[in-house]
Amino acid sequence: MARYPSYSFGRRKSRRLIYGISALLIIAGIISFIYGRPFGKNKETNPAGIGNIKVEKNTTPPTMLAPKPVSEDVPMPKRIIEPNEPKVTPVPTTEANPKVAEIINKTMELVKISPEKIIEARDILNDALLLPMNNVQRALLKKRLSELADKWLFSRTVYPQDQLCSNYQVRAGELLQQIAGENKIPWEFLQEINGISRPELLKSGARIKVIHGPFHAKVSRSTFTMDVYLQRTFVRSFPVGLGQDGKETPTGLWSVKEGGKLIKPPWSDPETGKILNHGDQGYALGSRWIALDGLKGEAKGRTGFGIHGTIEPETIGTKSSKGCIRLHNGDVIKVYNLLSPVHSLVRVED
Repeated sequence: MARYPSYSFGRRKSRRLIYGISALLIIAGIISFIYGRPFGKNKETNPAGIGNIKVEKNTTPPTMLAPKPVSEDVPMPKRIIEPNEPKVTPVPTTEANPKVAEIINKTMELVKISPEKIIEARDILNDALLLPMNNVQRALLKKRLSELADKWLFSRTVYPQDQLCSNYQVRAGELLQQIAGENKIPWEFLQEINGISRPELLKSGARIKVIHGPFHAKVSRSTFTMDVYLQRTFVRSFPVGLGQDGKETPTGLWSVKEGGKLIKPPWSDPETGKILNHGDQGYALGSRWIALDGLKGEAKGRTGFGIHGTIEPETIGTKSSKGCIRLHNGDVIKVYNLLSPVHSLVRVED
């Protein structure tokens, strides 16, 4: 009788395989439970999905950097000084320079023959200020430049090729103060040269002459003079009084103080402390006061100094003040109308 093979051995083998797989699954579940992550998955894979880079956890909280303290000993800059201070450094000599004499004669003859060439003549004479010459020639050269300035600057005429003056058409709503501020000059000067009686009534469309500033000044302690420049071009020279011995006017670079231009302001006598008003006995400021901020040299950090008029005109040309720069009352009004706060520089030299 034929016998069929027996399957009991096969069934026992299958059960062992099932039991083995079940045991492996139980062990894997225990491991997953202990280590707190799903089996077969990496909880800290790159969140951007780029490659298979593990992202390390930063267990240290971010640190906020405290701002670096600013030392009180280091002053913060208040303004940017204009770079166009006049570069006039005369070479001292006692001899006349034939070249300078020739330049003066030729340029003045040029203006006489062709008045429209006044700007060309001005620039030639202004460049000649850098040549060596004696004091007599220098005074004559400045006199000729002042005569030309009466025509190209202190008038309503605008000459061709002049880079310092131009005609301007007033736009709707513009004020004279605004136009002057954009050109770094006082509005009083625009009012003066344009013959404007009431600046608040400036009309839209009006054509006026504008000056491209700022003006600067150089004060010589040896000659008691103040030379005024429009940018780097010489305009006018004024006699001044300076600080007496022991209270000398400090040399160095100054700027016109913001808010420091005043008309006949109250004045505190530094010796008595008494407050005096214009017209009081002993009032020393004359018709104008222009406060200065010390920037460089002996002037650096100095305050309380200024340019002003005087009730003692006989002291002009002498060491007579307590350190300030004195001008005749008429002259200080002219300088007041030229120098602009912040932008105008005043250099005091020996």
